Amino acid sequence: MDQANPFVSTPRRDIQAGLRDIAPVAVAALPIGLLFGAIAAAKGMSTLEVMLMSALVFAGGAQFAAIETWIHPAPILTLAFATLLINARHVLMGASLTPKVRMSRVQTLLAYFFLTDEAWALSERRALERPVTGAYWFVMAVVLWANWTLSSTIGAILGSFLGSPERIGADFAFTALFIGLVAGFGKSRVTLVTVASSAAVAALVHYFIGAPWHVASGALAGIAAAYLAAPQEARS
Repeated sequence: MDQANPFVSTPRRDIQAGLRDIAPVAVAALPIGLLFGAIAAAKGMSTLEVMLMSALVFAGGAQFAAIETWIHPAPILTLAFATLLINARHVLMGASLTPKVRMSRVQTLLAYFFLTDEAWALSERRALERPVTGAYWFVMAVVLWANWTLSSTIGAILGSFLGSPERIGADFAFTALFIGLVAGFGKSRVTLVTVASSAAVAALVHYFIGAPWHVASGALAGIAAAYLAAPQEARS
């Protein structure tokens, strides 16, 4: 907990807060990273290739989508289109977060390389009380990036020895964590309508059409619902 006046921001306090907030996410990411590394290795990728992919791409959903359709030669256009749809939500997350971060333009552009669903949700929740500083953001980013890169590399090394995390429910770790993060935004009417609409549309699109269309559809439905549910004065 922050001491004295918790609303006074200092680099030390922001770093401590970032480490505290990102720790559960890093733990939840471990089995997912291990699973990705194992699957990628089974598809024929070397340990070095897995490490470089995780370090340079750093987008779990897009990486899983790419691996699922990975053949030789790789279908470049298909992979590019699928990952574009999956990561299109980052445009919306960046637009939402930018007014709340206390960083220069260059720092913000660099920071958004590390943008993830979890980092966005944690930052939005923190922004309810105070601006998101560079110290807070980058400590979260470095921890989660290093965790993802390391765990996927270890997964590639261990390969088939890991087995499927579905046996112990580890594949649900990120989903459960994100539900908890969303719950932390409160129970206002706008929040409930936004979350419910986004989830319902994403589920329906995934059921009737399939991935990756449900990601963009759910995001757009959430935006529309938030706009319609907001008070009239908030729209102007």
